[in-house]
Amino acid sequence: MNFSKLKRVLLGQPLSSHLASHERIPKWKALAVLSSDALSSVAYATEEILIPLAIVGLAALAYSLPVSLAIVALIIIVTISYRQTIDAYPGGSGAYFVVKENLGVRAGLVAGASLMIDYTLTVAVSVAAGVENIASAVPFFQGHKEVLGAAVIVVIMLFNLRGTKESASLFALPTYLFLLSFLILIGAGAWKLLAGEIPPAAPLIHETYPAIPLFLLLRAFSSGCTALTGIEAISDGVSLFQHPAHKNAKTTLVWMSVILVALFLGITTLAHVYGVVPAEQETAVSVLARKVFGDTFLYYALQGSTALILLLAANTAYSDFPRLSSFLAKDRFLPRQLASLGDRLVFSNGILGLSLTAIFLLFVFQGDTHRLIPLYAIGVFLSFTLSQAGMVRHHLRRRGPRWLGSFFFNFLGAFTTLVVLVVVATTKFLAGAWIVILLIPLCVFVFLRIREHYEQVGRELTLSERKPPPRLEAVRHAVIVPISGLHRGVIDALRYALSISHDVRACYVELDPEATERVRGQWRLWAPQVPFIVLPSPYRSVIEPLLEYIDDVEKTTPGEMLTVVIPEFVTAKWWQQMLHNQTAFLIRAALMFRRRRVVTSVRYHLKGDC
Repeated sequence: MNFSKLKRVLLGQPLSSHLASHERIPKWKALAVLSSDALSSVAYATEEILIPLAIVGLAALAYSLPVSLAIVALIIIVTISYRQTIDAYPGGSGAYFVVKENLGVRAGLVAGASLMIDYTLTVAVSVAAGVENIASAVPFFQGHKEVLGAAVIVVIMLFNLRGTKESASLFALPTYLFLLSFLILIGAGAWKLLAGEIPPAAPLIHETYPAIPLFLLLRAFSSGCTALTGIEAISDGVSLFQHPAHKNAKTTLVWMSVILVALFLGITTLAHVYGVVPAEQETAVSVLARKVFGDTFLYYALQGSTALILLLAANTAYSDFPRLSSFLAKDRFLPRQLASLGDRLVFSNGILGLSLTAIFLLFVFQGDTHRLIPLYAIGVFLSFTLSQAGMVRHHLRRRGPRWLGSFFFNFLGAFTTLVVLVVVATTKFLAGAWIVILLIPLCVFVFLRIREHYEQVGRELTLSERKPPPRLEAVRHAVIVPISGLHRGVIDALRYALSISHDVRACYVELDPEATERVRGQWRLWAPQVPFIVLPSPYRSVIEPLLEYIDDVEKTTPGEMLTVVIPEFVTAKWWQQMLHNQTAFLIRAALMFRRRRVVTSVRYHLKGDC
């Protein structure tokens, strides 16, 4: 099976451009695709609150409920703020466009860099957390987390390369199974407490709270703010919704937030009342589920659905990262290949780039969620803050109907997310946040250099400042044909060279004088009209003597183009090509950056049947 057939089997048949509108999805599918990141954070956000509190002692876990209530308030503020963003930008331009339009290009690039880092970490964190849940139930995978995670990313990548509609259908069922399993867990856990089947390990409301360092309390809050990751995905992905897109997006955003708040508060409350303490080899959700269900089918069903949603939560990033990178590429801040739609109407290059980067992060951080999460929140809240600040500027400039209310919520969103950003950056700095703090300006620098390159290319290629010539004239040029012997491929290359120039020279690098004489004898029979140039090579180098000769020819033919025609044969099977030397490739690579030198290959394809 050749590559083209394999591609069709894995990805499906190409889709025509006029079918793009049919790839839009309804609200119930969009909730699964764009909310899976935010909803899946319920599986680890509570644990992230408990870990820093447990450092002080078990009594400090009483702060988990007040901290979670503060996070819920933040979720509500951010949700209302992003509804204003959808109203102002119904096309779903996202934080990059909002910030660029209202705060300037460089601020927009900071938001774009933050989101790209956030989406990449979303894939790495979600997959790592899913693999950890699998390893909690099946300890065999504890030592193979990186490999298992990489395999999962490849599978998700392939489904996303098949198109948005197909991936949405695939990921809808696991998302709703996850929601159902967590609702059953919360309902069963609450029922056992109310029925007295399990005595509470801690009261719901404490009369007094132990004194703990403010820094640890802030760290617990900043860690729990991972529950907000992915909230912006719906406002960024409005274009995925069926019409009326912006109304459906606003409705789905409310659905997501209500579900997120209910699950997050329910799990945190149960974890507190049941006295769940984070364990090194088992997640907090797994510990809670064992207390509620025991080692029953329901426990393993919940662990399975949790692992699935965490693994598939990466799909949120696959929906938004390629689109964001295409916007940046269209503005010439990223390679233009990222702006092109693939044959399945998705940004294939962005999907591939996201997958490779996430796999790299998994191996660097050994698939450990707790090592990845400190990197996670900086980009999230920086993009939140810039987006809401951009909306504040938008309302002040436009002053449309009822703008004061929208201004208030966006200002409140900008202020609260800025406070959280400062807290996260301070408390997580030494834990790894410094990497992202350095990486964001580095990304902006790279964006600007890419834009500068494209502008320079445009200036050098433009014809606007030149007058058209009376008529185009052919360029006189010498043609050099490097050979290693005489065979059918060389004869084809010589015939082609003679068709484009009268000045053709064959160059043979001499490594063995006897072999040279044999080739010279053959040359007199087959190509006597073409000069046969022998280049001595006392140090047995093939490339260096050839490059020196090309330089000499260029000096003797100033102002003319110089063409190098490389004869090469192509084997019938791809693996057979590795059995032959790659001199042709090395010559092309050596001449790639030489001015006014054309390099072309004349390939002779072997049949492989003799």
